[in-house]
Amino acid sequence: MRALIVTAVAAEADSVAAGLTPHPDLSGSPEPRTLPGGYLITRRDLPGLALDVLVGGVGPAAAAAATATALATSLADAPGGPRPYGLVVSAGIGGGFQPAAPVGSLVVADAVVAADLGAETPDGFLDVRELGFGRTVHLPPAELAARAAEVTGALLAPVLTVSTVTGTAEGAARLAARHPLAGAEAMEGFGVAEAAAAHGLPVLEIRAVSNAVGPRDRAAWRIGEALAALTDGFRALGPVLANWGERQHEQHEQH
Repeated sequence: MRALIVTAVAAEADSVAAGLTPHPDLSGSPEPRTLPGGYLITRRDLPGLALDVLVGGVGPAAAAAATATALATSLADAPGGPRPYGLVVSAGIGGGFQPAAPVGSLVVADAVVAADLGAETPDGFLDVRELGFGRTVHLPPAELAARAAEVTGALLAPVLTVSTVTGTAEGAARLAARHPLAGAEAMEGFGVAEAAAAHGLPVLEIRAVSNAVGPRDRAAWRIGEALAALTDGFRALGPVLANWGERQHEQHEQH
């Protein structure tokens, strides 16, 4: 299987790629390629699995544009010639809802949710689905998400996509009231999922928690710890993605 992993920034992409490198002390890993639009993408090959790690930019719009570009662009160095993707993964760091997702832990999405896409009304917030303008949730393959959470030790819970990061206790309380099961918030997952859906592809999201959702306290952020957790998570996740891709291929062949 070939999968696309989309991160917001280079530090996240490097952490993901490190987890997908079987022998980090060996040289010879492919250099990043530049896609149309200037997006950087790096190849990693594992047994039964070809992975492209993309730096897509911050926020849902940037993530959607980068993901759509990558999905529409064939890479000439794909083994045996260009192959279509079978899965798209949104990955990176994010805020965790306390106490369910402490700093340094991982969250795998069982739902990718557009949490602030909608309208404020006198009666409260209405999302675009309630307004009749579209969808607000993408559901990853349930078996894949559950297995990914199991092998990485992650919390399996909704991950919220926001365009404005929560920075107050009041904002965190409003989000938690609307999404009581949420495990984390980040800024790209729903954009990645929208692009994947446009290409008929399933999506997965995994977040490493660098800070608590709530009052903005940069001194309490643990970005290095979260990036290390992201690397460890993808080290465990690689074989799961390969096995899932193999089963999908077998099912396709049977039909």
